[in-house]
Amino acid sequence: MGTELPDYYFRVRENGAAVFRVDTENRQRRIEMDQIAVVNIRNGEIKPQGDRVLSEDDLARIKAWMDERANVLAHRDIDDIHRAVDYLNLTTQWAQSRASDEQLEDVTDALLLAMHDLRSVLVRKKADRLTSGN
Repeated sequence: MGTELPDYYFRVRENGAAVFRVDTENRQRRIEMDQIAVVNIRNGEIKPQGDRVLSEDDLARIKAWMDERANVLAHRDIDDIHRAVDYLNLTTQWAQSRASDEQLEDVTDALLLAMHDLRSVLVRKKADRLTSGN
């Protein structure tokens, strides 16, 4: 661990984080983490913990973390989609070259329905973009 800890710690949760203020300036020289808020990335809500009032610095740090976290999650989303394209290509190769009849029977209907659904959405979205001039 480095010699200087950050002032805030964000424990990531499903839709955001629990926010803690980190304190090492105490007599025992122990790391103390005091939960000050809970944040929700999806709706931008910042809820102070208990009856706590957040300072301007607290809010600024929390909002900066929320912006950074939103960017990380957006990057992960698009990366996941690029991986899905790779998986589709690998699945095609597997189906063509290695899959047994039993394996194909096990996955064909689910894959066909998922691909049909995806194709329908992509075609509709593409048409919307073309007709709106984007």
